[in-house]
Amino acid sequence: MLPHLRQQLLAMRAHDEDVRAQLAADGSLFDGYHHRMAQVHRDNAEALRAIIQEHGWPDEGLAGVDGAEAAWLVAQHAIGEPAFMRLCRRLLDDASRDGQVPRWQYAYIDDRIRVFEGKPQRFGTQFDIKPDGVALHELEDASLVDARRQEAGLGPLAAALAKSTGAPLPSAEEHSAKQAAALVWRRSVGWAS
Repeated sequence: MLPHLRQQLLAMRAHDEDVRAQLAADGSLFDGYHHRMAQVHRDNAEALRAIIQEHGWPDEGLAGVDGAEAAWLVAQHAIGEPAFMRLCRRLLDDASRDGQVPRWQYAYIDDRIRVFEGKPQRFGTQFDIKPDGVALHELEDASLVDARRQEAGLGPLAAALAKSTGAPLPSAEEHSAKQAAALVWRRSVGWAS
């Protein structure tokens, strides 16, 4: 293990969480993709990219359990960089198949990318906050989701849905506007055409 690498990854995660907490406290986190959060995500992605170029994926053997999880979080939040996120998904797929990181890390990033691409998710990890509550994004095959979740070390989907909570519920108009803005943003960074 490389302790300095672990510390770097943990610091990146802590900075992400600190800025998120500040923006959540003043309510601005829920008003689209805040420019401060986007900057943190860009900076962290740049640092993770350099780590990957030098060491490969920072798995548990290289960065410790918490450092590897921090690397996953940075990848999960690199939403403004589709090509980089897809690279991280491939690396997490390989690392999780080799037992170097938990399989749930791959499940979350795979679902997140699929939702950004406008495709159905496979593991049921991505939700939408609608006027009437939290809703699951479309599933590729609902009959397989619990088996996939079990393979990834996740509990049953019904349990995840039962305990899911989210931001304040939007009005129908707010939700529609947020969906439209999200599509414009996804197109602008290359997730959708």
